[in-house]
Amino acid sequence: MATITTEDVEHIANLARLEFEEAEISQFTTHLSRILDYISKLNELDTGDVPPTSHVIEIRNVMKDDTIKPSYPREVVLSTAPASEEGHFEVPKVIE
Repeated sequence: MATITTEDVEHIANLARLEFEEAEISQFTTHLSRILDYISKLNELDTGDVPPTSHVIEIRNVMKDDTIKPSYPREVVLSTAPASEEGHFEVPKVIE
């Protein structure tokens, strides 16, 4: 049986830069201990014949062929911009 102490929860909260009330720390201590108990029960199962999976259901990528298509003329695209300069979008300065 894995046990989590309140010091463990406080340490984890500190690492995550979180602050909790005493009641919350107590609650997290209980919840985390239960989670670790459940994981230890799962570790008792014989999974030697079970193939590793990354998803429960079959997933496959749907890929499209890359096809070359003409793009919009630069003038048309820049006509929708709030501001342009020398054939490029003009954007506000973000670095000082």
